[in-house]
Amino acid sequence: MAAAWGAAAFYDNAQSDQSGGGTAGEVFMQVSVESKEGLKRQMTVELPAEKINEAMESRLKEVSRSANMDGFRPGKVPMSVVRKRFSEQVRQEVFGDLVQSSYFEALTQEKLEPAGQPIIEPHDDVAEGAMGYTAMFEVMPEVKLNDLSAAVINRPVAEVADADMEAMIDKLRNQRITWNDVERESKDGDQMTMNFKGFIDGETFEGGSADGVPLVLGSGSMIDGFEAGLLGAKAGESRTLELTFPEEYQAEHLAGKAATFEIEVIKVAESVLPELDDEFVKSFGTYDGGVEAMKEDIRANMERELSERIRSVQKEQAMDALLEANPLDVPQALIEQESLALQKQTRENMQQNGQKGNIDLPLNLFEEQAKRRVSLGLLMAEVIKENEIKLDQERVLAKVAQFASTYEEPQEVIDYYNSDKQQLAGVENVVIEDQIVDWILEQVKIEDSASTFDEVMNPQPKTETDDA
Repeated sequence: MAAAWGAAAFYDNAQSDQSGGGTAGEVFMQVSVESKEGLKRQMTVELPAEKINEAMESRLKEVSRSANMDGFRPGKVPMSVVRKRFSEQVRQEVFGDLVQSSYFEALTQEKLEPAGQPIIEPHDDVAEGAMGYTAMFEVMPEVKLNDLSAAVINRPVAEVADADMEAMIDKLRNQRITWNDVERESKDGDQMTMNFKGFIDGETFEGGSADGVPLVLGSGSMIDGFEAGLLGAKAGESRTLELTFPEEYQAEHLAGKAATFEIEVIKVAESVLPELDDEFVKSFGTYDGGVEAMKEDIRANMERELSERIRSVQKEQAMDALLEANPLDVPQALIEQESLALQKQTRENMQQNGQKGNIDLPLNLFEEQAKRRVSLGLLMAEVIKENEIKLDQERVLAKVAQFASTYEEPQEVIDYYNSDKQQLAGVENVVIEDQIVDWILEQVKIEDSASTFDEVMNPQPKTETDDA
């Protein structure tokens, strides 16, 4: 019995024993707990010799009634022979049973809440008739909520202006753009159709040649200098460009290499935006009532998206404030579990997007996110507990209706959620998080800041100078 028990099976069985009750309460034992680094605990349990002996005798009698040994009739093997033949096996079985029945009793006695599975190291002194074990595990951190009144949350204040509406309509018009051939010289924004052939050191290279390729000049689709070198070209013209691939080019065999491109311009076309009329509206197939109805619908959608984005910004800041005010020492076992869940979710998402799901994704890539999620989970649970927050069923119904409103048949979506407990549970999680955010916003200081629709919807990444 020298090897340590690792113990998924032990842990599951022990939980079953705990819920069943009875056995653990019959085990009288000595328990000592030693605090190790951080949340690690070492719990030593000494099992009483008399209980071990009683359990062994009972088990040996059971064995003797069914033992089948040469020279003896079934059930007639002398106890001395049974004891000599099966004593060690029975001792192992009894010890395993007593560990399972005593582990959670010891945790309860010492008021410990473990995080993750224990590592069990048995120690067995046959000469003294004593048995025991050492359990190594992490405990759940003690969570106490601190005051949030000093925290400041910035609330963007913005509206959908007419200019934002026009910009959105322009985007829609650009989705329906058409091209008319022209005889003039090309300029930025024109679409050029061309044949090209690339050479490095006088030799063609893989991916360096193509025919009938459309390219919008100024789009940044090609390497630096390619599109600029075609400005002013007309249909039927040929040009030769001497260029260099970037040092960070994705194809390593081309990175930093000088290349020559021979280009034949087939045609040049200018863009034509569609008129904002009923025909344009019909091309989307989702609007009834013409241009004005379309504008009203677009504005309503933009206002809803703006409201949701502002709420999302506040939620992220609220969670940051909760974390900053309540730093936690998080069990590594929980971080590892959450990291595995995130890794699995990422692989599934990659497969759904047509990417390879077996790509190497080291677990440490997810540790920081996992720690944040575990910390927030513990803190939010404490917020719910301390403030007796109950799930608002009216908000759940409203959230489902909101999701459904974006579909052509909203009632079908509502019925789907109501008939699928797993899907409805996801909505309930969103609602309870919203309720927690509402509680946090009541505790902190909120400062409004004037913003535009674009600033809220398309925030620029912060730089070091922004923080200075």
